[in-house]
Amino acid sequence: MADSLERLAGDIAACRRCPRLVDWREQVATDKRAAYRDETYWGRGVPGFGDPDARVLVLGLAPAAHGANRTGRVFTGDRSGDWLFRSLHRAGAANQSSSTAVGDGLELSGVWIAAAVRCAPPANKPEPAEQQTCLPFLHRELALLGRLRSILVLGQFAYDVVRRDLATAVGGSSGGSRVGVRFPKFGHGVEAEMVLVDGRSVGVVCSFHPSQQNTFTGKLTQPMFDAVVSRVFTLSEC
Repeated sequence: MADSLERLAGDIAACRRCPRLVDWREQVATDKRAAYRDETYWGRGVPGFGDPDARVLVLGLAPAAHGANRTGRVFTGDRSGDWLFRSLHRAGAANQSSSTAVGDGLELSGVWIAAAVRCAPPANKPEPAEQQTCLPFLHRELALLGRLRSILVLGQFAYDVVRRDLATAVGGSSGGSRVGVRFPKFGHGVEAEMVLVDGRSVGVVCSFHPSQQNTFTGKLTQPMFDAVVSRVFTLSEC
């Protein structure tokens, strides 16, 4: 049976392969945060979402415990998402500058948003084995996003997933053996052309994650974030 983004979303939501993550996401969904005590938490794996014809992929770390684990949509209902959707709106890729819940009217154009790990992890730190368990979902997602031309990675973790598990080469060279491949060191604004395991060449742009530990301290400012969002869309047109 042919794969589809809808089938993938169902498989992610139903996944129970990582006992630690399943226990945590369901515990959070039961205990809740006081501000959301009257809401029904999603409490499952969180699929990606956006425009199926996207030329840009935004890749984050994992769902927030009281953000996407509550709303069921990645980056929806948390502070990081506030930053992301403001920038996407300014770039013309979102019809509104905020997103608080599924069904709030948000529409994305030319962009797909996903996380490397699909369940909220304790302390926001997935274990290596959990990331590897989630990796097939990301491979399927990339295969289904046939027009993809560029990737915005939010944070070191997402960048490591791309260079370690998705890319075979840099600098426009052909895919295949990774022997001798030297990927650029992560840093805000760092970019590289990478060849994915399926042979496609994509532009990769790095950004500090728009988490509170970066935005509250000034390590990441809104103009800095707007700049990398604008840049990744420019690369998608090359």
